[in-house]
Amino acid sequence: MSANSLPEGAAVWHSLEVDKALGLLDSNADSGLTPQEIQQRLQKYGPNELEETAGRSTWEILLDQFKNIMLLMLIGVALISGILDLIALRAGDLKPGEVPFKDTIAILAIVILNGILGYVQESRAEKALAALKKLTSPLVRVIRNTRLVEIAAKELVPGDVMLLEAGMQIAADGRLIEQSNLQVRESALTGEAEAVNKQATLKLPEETDLGDRINLVFQGTEVIQGRAKVLVTNTGMTTELGKIATMLQSVESEPTPLQQRMTQLGNVLVTGSLILVAIVVVGGVIQARGFSNIQELLEVSLSMAVAVVPEGLPAVITVTLALGTQRMVRQNALIRKLPAVETLGSVTTICSDKTGTLTQNKMVVQSVSTNNKTFRVTGEGYAPTGDFQLDGQQISLEESPEISALSIACAVCNDSVLQKEQGEWAILGDPTEGALVTLAGKAGIEKDQWNSKLPRVAEFPFSSERKRMSVISQVEGIATGDASSRGVDPAIANFLQSEPYLMFTKGSPELTLARSAQIHLGNHSAPLTEEQRQKILAENDQMASKGLRVLGFAYKPLAEIPPEGSDEASEQDLVWLGLVGMLDAPRPEVRAAVQECRDAGIRPVMITGDHQLTARAIATDLGIAQEGDRLLTGQELQRMSDEELEQNVDLVSIYARVSPEHKLRIVQALQRRGRFVAMTGDGVNDAPALKQADIGIAMGITGTDVSKEASDMVLLDDNFATIVSATKEGRVVYTNIRRFIKYILGSNIGEVLTIAAAPLIGLGGVPLTPLQILWMNLVTDGLPALALAVEPPEPDVMQRPPFSPRESIFARGLGSYMIRIGIIFAIITIALMWWAYQHTHAPEYQGNPDTWKTMVFTTLCIAQMGHAIAIRSNNRLTIEMNPFSNIFVLAAVVVTTILQLMLVYVPPLRDFFGTHYLTLEELGVCIGFSALMFVWIESEKIFLRIMGKKAV
Repeated sequence: MSANSLPEGAAVWHSLEVDKALGLLDSNADSGLTPQEIQQRLQKYGPNELEETAGRSTWEILLDQFKNIMLLMLIGVALISGILDLIALRAGDLKPGEVPFKDTIAILAIVILNGILGYVQESRAEKALAALKKLTSPLVRVIRNTRLVEIAAKELVPGDVMLLEAGMQIAADGRLIEQSNLQVRESALTGEAEAVNKQATLKLPEETDLGDRINLVFQGTEVIQGRAKVLVTNTGMTTELGKIATMLQSVESEPTPLQQRMTQLGNVLVTGSLILVAIVVVGGVIQARGFSNIQELLEVSLSMAVAVVPEGLPAVITVTLALGTQRMVRQNALIRKLPAVETLGSVTTICSDKTGTLTQNKMVVQSVSTNNKTFRVTGEGYAPTGDFQLDGQQISLEESPEISALSIACAVCNDSVLQKEQGEWAILGDPTEGALVTLAGKAGIEKDQWNSKLPRVAEFPFSSERKRMSVISQVEGIATGDASSRGVDPAIANFLQSEPYLMFTKGSPELTLARSAQIHLGNHSAPLTEEQRQKILAENDQMASKGLRVLGFAYKPLAEIPPEGSDEASEQDLVWLGLVGMLDAPRPEVRAAVQECRDAGIRPVMITGDHQLTARAIATDLGIAQEGDRLLTGQELQRMSDEELEQNVDLVSIYARVSPEHKLRIVQALQRRGRFVAMTGDGVNDAPALKQADIGIAMGITGTDVSKEASDMVLLDDNFATIVSATKEGRVVYTNIRRFIKYILGSNIGEVLTIAAAPLIGLGGVPLTPLQILWMNLVTDGLPALALAVEPPEPDVMQRPPFSPRESIFARGLGSYMIRIGIIFAIITIALMWWAYQHTHAPEYQGNPDTWKTMVFTTLCIAQMGHAIAIRSNNRLTIEMNPFSNIFVLAAVVVTTILQLMLVYVPPLRDFFGTHYLTLEELGVCIGFSALMFVWIESEKIFLRIMGKKAV
């Protein structure tokens, strides 16, 4: 077969015999490929590398920041202002001491600052693919042209014969040709917690799930033990890892709810401003019956344009989100992308992986069955403390000596070590064996002591074919005669007669039971009856149906050490000890977190690569699903169209045995249903779904670099409960963002209306310069807005459904509040402006006639201070609140007021900002008018309380 007729990767390699696969790829298991074949295939398939699509350049990201409609309008304002200053400079019309182009420079500085803020948030390059590339092995051993050679992994081609051994990272996907005791860790790819035992001789059904294809190996996974010869079937982007890379690059990032709302806000403000400018210009021209006052109208228009844009809002939002990230880090949630802080508050569905997030990633024995009795075992994690319960009642080990006998087998037939590190119990070795050592500790059997009492002298190691292991131990103290009289521990004295050795066997319950001829009952053994066999098998099925991983234990006294390779003969006529059922136990705090999710209107969903029985058991235990709820497996999902999945996705809370494509499809189906999805994951297989989700959440402890780089948030403690805490913080941040948007834009509308009114009611000149407006928008509005950003959460923040992520920024009365308060602001200020104009233009007035403008400026600024104090609560009066519950608001009000007075009374600042000195009487009038704003908002609260309505 020529290279041009090779299969295009569509062959279902796990469903083919080895010879058939070799034939399809025209390869030879002993000689490999010839140099000519290798060259042809390299040209056809390309190098064994993950390919990267081009993204936006740094300059494109930077330029995109200045496409924002509000920044474009400010740039236009700055240019027009600069042209007017240039005309005035050439005509010699500048006032004494006036600095030319200061408005232009100030506005452009704000534009550049906002552009840089946006760039910093957006410029974090996607490094998920770079992390994915690290999973590929640099060198690999292959058979080529009958010789064993070591080549660069990128030179592998389909048809190559690759050799594997323990510790190697697998460089390409392949079909096993032969293997010896091969175990591969595939958790990063499939989500399976346990290493997979591989078998070359099997031929599997086509629909077999990825995690069950035990005759294949996959790129990026790691060989734990054993060795193998592998036929390379897929390289580069056609491998399972390559498919993930393709999905990862095909997922496009959508704007967050906050970004969409800010875009909407900019469009509304700019459109409204342009309409108002048109009205003012047309009205002014009609009023003047010509264009004689066009320069004054242009100055008014420029001031209105600056007033409508909340220049300080991007900075305030950025600082608010940054403060939110700091609070979240203290709760073990690390935010990688700043907008994700607020986005968390909109989450309606949390899709969580099982292992390590909902569970402890620690195998814990849940039940033990001996002598036809099933005991429940209590305790958490690897701590060797817990009780044995029968029918809900704690039992003593003296009443059930079979438990001690079984526990000795658990400790002796074991290669792991239990130890205490920094106050925490931890396991060195296999988690399953760790659970058995912990069980023995709960029964008072210490592994170290029993290793000295029963030192290991030989073993039959576990293999995937045998599905069991045996350990042969010498019984210390035995020479001749009766075992009970020769210093043997009483716990095992009844195991023996005169034999000097004991063999303990553990493994598959069915296979171990089939090799047992007797059963251990109390302090003696008896023949194993058929009825007892059936009861043991039924109990095994019962445990397995609860999602437990079940092991069977037996022992056999031996007169001599069996020769190597005699396992088949030696592991006969065993004495049955019992069953042990274990589970990766749920985290104790997750149950409460799941309930808090439900109270907050958030639906938790489990998506896992584990078996359906285990998934259902954990999900039911945690309250994620109820008994009888629907469960979808990867195979069922594979057969569904996207439309069918979309119809069912709201009805399913458990997905088991799923592959990367399935996780991505589930998230996409939920999003098409209008759900706002947070997706957790730790493996490479989770990366595309993490990137697709509205909030991608990676694991900090067990997570791969790939998943972390694709995520918006990293859980430093891998705990589901932390997601719920972060969601609460997200809701608080969104509430506070709405609060200070109300605060900032209410005053901005008041400024615009005040500026527009000046020429229409016949007052000469513009009451506020662009520089003064920038001061108000950045300092007078900015400092109190930052203080409002740290307002404590409301008590019911997690007792209500999430607000729709697609709701308008003006939803739930915020728009009407801004217009209402803006109009009141304007009425108060226009009234003051009219009085001040008459006051400063009176014949007897000694000051500068333009002092009325400074009174308007001061009134607007101080009125905002009362607004900041009153807006802290939507419903409670200020006198009902603790003034020190947010000390930052008080501090901001005091500091901002002092700064505003400095602009009036410090000569250099007065000259720069174009203000005039105010007498105490004039300042008192300003403060009096300003106080009306506070009085109005408090009166609104009283009115709404009387009417029985709740404020925005």
